[in-house]
Amino acid sequence: MSLPQAFKGHRGEYLVALQFVLFFAFILAPNWNPLASAGVLAVLEPVRWAALGALGLVALVFGGFGVLHIRDYLTPLPYPVDHSQLVKHGVYAWVRHPLYSSQLFAALGWTLYTLSLTHLLILAIGFVFFDYKAGKEEAWLTERHPEYTDYARAVRKFVPWIY
Repeated sequence: MSLPQAFKGHRGEYLVALQFVLFFAFILAPNWNPLASAGVLAVLEPVRWAALGALGLVALVFGGFGVLHIRDYLTPLPYPVDHSQLVKHGVYAWVRHPLYSSQLFAALGWTLYTLSLTHLLILAIGFVFFDYKAGKEEAWLTERHPEYTDYARAVRKFVPWIY
């Protein structure tokens, strides 16, 4: 791909750039919740740690196995590589976008651990963003793999059995 083509964003280059902006905004955002006093945080500490651990583990499983199962077709762009095959096994039998799910689950775990309204806002924006990005990717995947439509009907987008 030539440099001028990359600037046009035909393969989702702008979406990748925006994803990095959201990622760093989440990491650098301050924890802010005026309602979470030290007492509330202390009482909820075991639940907060459990949420962080459980959702972090789900994020690791989805991200790790998601990469493993599409390693030959992995690209930072949402546009599928020319030699791609439709992967429907492993974690892809649970959700269609486990790499996006892993980021959302990790962010949710951190948001619940910190009880940060700032992070909750960025997480909500991130969910809308990933939903949009996944929609673009799915349109391209359907063009390349007509059987993707049946797969999309059978498997949820981000959260098994829910969404």
